[in-house]
Amino acid sequence: MTAVVIKGLAEHKDELGAPLCPCRHYDDKEKEVADGFWNCPCVPMRERKECHCMLFLKDDNDFAGDDDSISLDEVKDLANMGM
Repeated sequence: MTAVVIKGLAEHKDELGAPLCPCRHYDDKEKEVADGFWNCPCVPMRERKECHCMLFLKDDNDFAGDDDSISLDEVKDLANMGM
């Protein structure tokens, strides 16, 4: 999940100029980037610590892992699995 989210953020940064959250559907991505609401970390994460993509989790979250690093090669390999 982390690799796919990182890849999506990077693609949006390249295509749109901002790391638009890749976990959501947008009718108009350019408008969302201009509004800045879903840029990563998004407003729900910054204000309420609610992370839909699970990239930012508190230590006590059941889904939080022990390792907080991922290599570029891992991102490339994992994000392209099954594609």
